[in-house]
Amino acid sequence: MTRSVLFKSAFLLTACFTLLAMSHLAPRDWKLGVALYTFNPFSFEGQLAKADSAGLKYVEGFTFAKAGPELKDSIMMKLSPSGIARLKTILDKTGLKMESIYLVGGKTVDDWKKEFEIAKQFKVKYVTAEPPVKMWDSIDSLAGVYGMKLAIHNHWKGTSAYWHPYSTLAALKGHPNFGVCADLGHMPKSGINPVEALKKLEGRIIAIHLKDIAAYNDPKLVDVVVGTGVIDFPAVFKELERQNFNGHIIIERDRQEKPTNLQSVIETVKYYNKTLGLK
Repeated sequence: MTRSVLFKSAFLLTACFTLLAMSHLAPRDWKLGVALYTFNPFSFEGQLAKADSAGLKYVEGFTFAKAGPELKDSIMMKLSPSGIARLKTILDKTGLKMESIYLVGGKTVDDWKKEFEIAKQFKVKYVTAEPPVKMWDSIDSLAGVYGMKLAIHNHWKGTSAYWHPYSTLAALKGHPNFGVCADLGHMPKSGINPVEALKKLEGRIIAIHLKDIAAYNDPKLVDVVVGTGVIDFPAVFKELERQNFNGHIIIERDRQEKPTNLQSVIETVKYYNKTLGLK
């Protein structure tokens, strides 16, 4: 047998094993959605309309969203309970499910309590946040009081206490109400391979922020459409399946495309479905 034939045979075997591995993925329990921050130039109602146009069922809110003209364009975190109730009514009419919301928080327990109250009104299942290191105990207790998990989100080195998986693990230790929202697109900015990070965070991952980036070790980069950057998403999905992950996968864009990010979200949904063999 020639070297060329051996090479071709090895290549075909590798391809077959890859397809076989992907065929065992069972993402039916994964909840694909979009972070409303992706459409942040718009009001809350406009954000929901864009998410609905992308054909998605789940959305993740954020407490610094613009409420809209009806509520004097106030940001959500400054609204009264009646204002939040109004936004909840708008959400309910769309049929979309908001099972998580990003909390900005603040420097005091009262700041965090107010935002947990917003989360409670929306009846979310978990909140996403980056709690101050000195407030881990009090915020973990608040999450327990409100009966919801707090998924620790990561940005990149120099901007976030949670840029490395080990720093996130430090926060999880002794805090039973903390979990992880792994933002895949931010990891390469700090030179971290997302697949290796997911392995380190195994068992504590509540949600994924689905995002891509063009290169490693460049914190100045802004995200690109999922599937066009350096992240190996088939390997990411395979690792999540190995861990029996069954949470939310939330598409998010930081870059604001013109006129909106809607088309890039639609492209990401198509990539997700194609990669997993769903459609």
